[in-house]
Amino acid sequence: MNQRRTENGLRWIPDVYNISFTLTLSEGVLPYELLRSVGAEEHRIVRLTRSAAYELLLRDEEDQISDLDFLDWEDKAAVARLTNGGFLPAPPDTIVRAGSVAGWAYALEEFRCHTGTYLAALSQQGRAFCIHRDAKGFSRVDYAVHGELVTSFEPGQPHFTNGAAADVALGFVHSGDELGDVAFLRFLEGELGIYLPWEETEAELPAAAFT
Repeated sequence: MNQRRTENGLRWIPDVYNISFTLTLSEGVLPYELLRSVGAEEHRIVRLTRSAAYELLLRDEEDQISDLDFLDWEDKAAVARLTNGGFLPAPPDTIVRAGSVAGWAYALEEFRCHTGTYLAALSQQGRAFCIHRDAKGFSRVDYAVHGELVTSFEPGQPHFTNGAAADVALGFVHSGDELGDVAFLRFLEGELGIYLPWEETEAELPAAAFT
């Protein structure tokens, strides 16, 4: 994993999550509410660092639990929490980790886009955004307000838009040589005034496993 620290509000995410990522923002909710809204059961939520989640995602079911660097495999309570949460013994399809910043809950996924399916539900209290880049480098932005999906578009590719045009719905126009998702994250920094500390996203956050 790329551990480079950066001061940028949101646009550092594609650099650090450099294979594939999903960032979801939900206005007016708390992290546990976000996780419940995307299908997590509260008793199955476990606090995990990014590196721990990464280890769990990349392991094979046949691998020994003792090989996990972050886990004391003799700590039966910790192993039980991870097992009951669906993180063990088989690796989950995705792990969603959630936190809060400036009146928003955010969620980060390393490879998949589980949260994007629930964007309408995540916008019940206001606005919700989902920014996803896949492993091939294609990016997508979804935007919903008060339970309704407003637009879904690929930054810089207006012919791949469903719903309202990005400039009409959000005032976002992609220009220049910057990658589309980076440009949109820069735009959100200014529009929402969000600064998401890199160190916070690396530390323990409430996490849910999904298969």
